[in-house]
Amino acid sequence: MKNILTIAGSDSSGGAGIQADLKTFFAHDMYGLSVVTSITAQNTNGVLKTKDISASMVKAQLEAVFDDIRVDAIKIGMVSKKSTILEIVKILKNHLDIPVVLDTVMVSSSGFALLKDSALRVFIEELMPRATLVTPNIPEANKLLGVKISSVKDMKRAAKKICSSFKCQSVLLKGGHLEGDAVDVLYDGKKISTFKKRKINSNNTHGTGCALSSAIAVNLANKKCLQESIKNAKQFVRKTIKNGFSIGSGVGQLNHCYKRYRYE
Repeated sequence: MKNILTIAGSDSSGGAGIQADLKTFFAHDMYGLSVVTSITAQNTNGVLKTKDISASMVKAQLEAVFDDIRVDAIKIGMVSKKSTILEIVKILKNHLDIPVVLDTVMVSSSGFALLKDSALRVFIEELMPRATLVTPNIPEANKLLGVKISSVKDMKRAAKKICSSFKCQSVLLKGGHLEGDAVDVLYDGKKISTFKKRKINSNNTHGTGCALSSAIAVNLANKKCLQESIKNAKQFVRKTIKNGFSIGSGVGQLNHCYKRYRYE
């Protein structure tokens, strides 16, 4: 059995963050390890409050895992402050053989800031180059580049720009915020690839970015190439949305374990 580590924030509603990552690992028959970076108070209507875990506690969690357990892949989500990011970077420098998927969590879907402005520079300069794959959505890419992306053509230029400007190994720019079909753009440092699917008309989409990045990490742990890892992960997320369900008055949940439990 493969062991996958998520380094991310906790979601009290269970739809995103650490909880979504662990559900995704379980759905792929892999063992989930977790390092909690922040606690969030949130529900289906949005994020209400956050409290960061101290950098020393994040360091202790990381050391506890790596001193004892083999890690086959890493997914990184919410890392909101500079000191935490630097502790993560120290660990990554000592484990260069482990694939890392970085979900650039900056702002919640409801507009709550999840990455402090004071941490943005170290996030860009120290963490992004360490990742095998970085997975920003369009609003995050806009913030990183200071541009407005409004077409697939813009996405292709932006993916290349993120990769070259921030010394990323590869970038998957997610296009779900554009009108029309859902188109994601991958730039692996050499060539552009696109992944196009018709959008699913559903409100059960909380934590899709978390599930996608976690599923990509799972596939990389299984030695799949980047293209196949993304293709498989996107297919998984589509099925979780199609089998999603509502638990509150806001955005509904993905059904990560749709193979075991199906909802009509």
